[in-house]
Amino acid sequence: MTQKPYGSWPSPVSTPMLTKDSIHFDQALLDQDTLYWIEARPSDAGRNIIVRRNPDGSFQDITPAPFNARTRAHEYGGRCYLVHNGTVFFTNFSDQRLYRQDPGKDPVPVTAEGPVRYADMVFDSHHNRLLAVREDHRLSDIQAETSIVSINPDGDDYGVVMVGGNDFYSDPRVSADGSSVAWLTWNHPQMPWDGTELWAAAVGHRGHFEHPQKICGSVEESVLQPVWSPDGILTWVSDRDGYWNLYRLSGGRIEPIYPMAAEFAVPAWVFGLSTYSYADRDTIAATYFLHGTWRLGLITLSSRTLQELPEPYTYLANPVATSHSVFAIAGSWTEPEALVEIPLPAGAPSIIKSSQGISAMDPDDISVPELVEFPTAGGQTAYAAFYPPKNHSVTGPPDEKPPLMVISHGGPTSSSAPLFKLGIQYWTTRGIAVADVDYGGSTGYGRDYRRRLIDHWGIVDVEDCTNAALFLANRGLVDPERMVIRGGSAGGFTTLACLTFRDVFRAGASYFGVSDIGALARETHKFESRYMDNLVGPWPEAQAVYEARSPLFHAEQITAPVIFFQGLEDKIVLPNQAEMMVAKMKDNHIPVAYIAFEGEGHGFRQAKNIQRSTEAELYFYSRILGFELASPVEPVEIES
Repeated sequence: MTQKPYGSWPSPVSTPMLTKDSIHFDQALLDQDTLYWIEARPSDAGRNIIVRRNPDGSFQDITPAPFNARTRAHEYGGRCYLVHNGTVFFTNFSDQRLYRQDPGKDPVPVTAEGPVRYADMVFDSHHNRLLAVREDHRLSDIQAETSIVSINPDGDDYGVVMVGGNDFYSDPRVSADGSSVAWLTWNHPQMPWDGTELWAAAVGHRGHFEHPQKICGSVEESVLQPVWSPDGILTWVSDRDGYWNLYRLSGGRIEPIYPMAAEFAVPAWVFGLSTYSYADRDTIAATYFLHGTWRLGLITLSSRTLQELPEPYTYLANPVATSHSVFAIAGSWTEPEALVEIPLPAGAPSIIKSSQGISAMDPDDISVPELVEFPTAGGQTAYAAFYPPKNHSVTGPPDEKPPLMVISHGGPTSSSAPLFKLGIQYWTTRGIAVADVDYGGSTGYGRDYRRRLIDHWGIVDVEDCTNAALFLANRGLVDPERMVIRGGSAGGFTTLACLTFRDVFRAGASYFGVSDIGALARETHKFESRYMDNLVGPWPEAQAVYEARSPLFHAEQITAPVIFFQGLEDKIVLPNQAEMMVAKMKDNHIPVAYIAFEGEGHGFRQAKNIQRSTEAELYFYSRILGFELASPVEPVEIES
């Protein structure tokens, strides 16, 4: 084993490996016994493609180029397609029209042209129609009207409104016999993880929603994922008792299905997220987050028991169940995301398709994290996954500690997935330790932990990311003089705030990060336009608080170099958020670099841009922290 300075290790993980033949799975569903899913492919300009598994086990791309199955509803999108008896309906990204694609034919538009977006579709076979969430921008782009509409699958203009009037709607779901419908709704300033309402109605013979009634929910209760059981029992997830648990309506009464101190849901940033599915009328296959990892369990309703299925995964999402199998997106600390089939009642899982092979990596090179709890401000505890440097052929000098990269996730109401990430191994195999922090406000640890950010964004997250770094340095695991922080979107804000208001990190990388949270409140899209009310305070009444926490107004306090990455088509965090910050740092003569990408929005999807930003970030750290690169990369212009 050779000895080289940390950061200079020759790595088996190249930037082309981050995107070459890599895909991201999403939105798995069954049409009768046929499995469909979405694949996002960086190598195909980030296009989303609907894929089908044929009876012989082969795969078939359904949506032909240049169609891109992706909705812009809420800007973040989500559930963008459905399949009914082999016919696929999907929202196309470029024009946001709804398309119909019959077997063996090309897609044809169903809805009219115009600034209207569709998501979260279901097929109501009893009335031969689609029910969908419609986001209508014809009158106002910022305050688009959202409703649930009925759409003629043979062709329509913009659909007919079934229910509307509130700020937001999601999850229209029809019972198996077509007699009932359920949906979720909420109003500003709530986000769906703060407070929603579950409604249900009878469906009249002409398809109208009759006698609607609120089942549960409030501004203090987050209700998610309504599902009708095969025999017509309404089921959902609620955090009314402190954790997102499963409930159902039985005999007119709300009853918990299997209470536990675990999370059976994730925050609804996108449409159509699913963490449970009925295998039959008495059995639910549910995924839940407990003690830092995801589990899969079978809940038997009649006996109120949960059987945890023994499987090798730490990450599970989007389960789709039948009486004999559960299909899911799964992975572990050592295996990348894959589409898998898990036989019931407790068979060995098999991989249908993997997102990214790791055969090029020696298993001895994979850094498996330690899940750490660390003390933070106010006598609280926070969480992180710590990845030590690992490379079977190289070690660091005995008198040297490795640099540390702290990752601040986006959202901020989100969390770090317990999953193999080649992007993290890119750093650890080069001799850089990584701490992926679930700061206060992250999901997976109950409602109280999630609510730590209420009124305290820019405080709690900054304290927790800083204290994670100090905790690891005090344990002697990393070099306290060579700690950096990176993050995207809201994580970019936390990155910039840590560099502004704390003197712990030597450098930072902001990916489409927020620098002025007041500008975010003024300029962002409808879905998030009042998000800051709960995280910071009402705008403009709390303007002084916004400015006190915004890095842009205190940029003179930043002494650490920063590199900024920005998509010029970003509609969530506008490019001016990065550009204003870059200008301030230039004025203050602080080393700064800025790379903008044409054709990229909020999050980079194109392979060439993912590779360029990663190499640029590595080059930037090498210059700031003073280590030599094992192999050359394209330089970055660092001003000042």
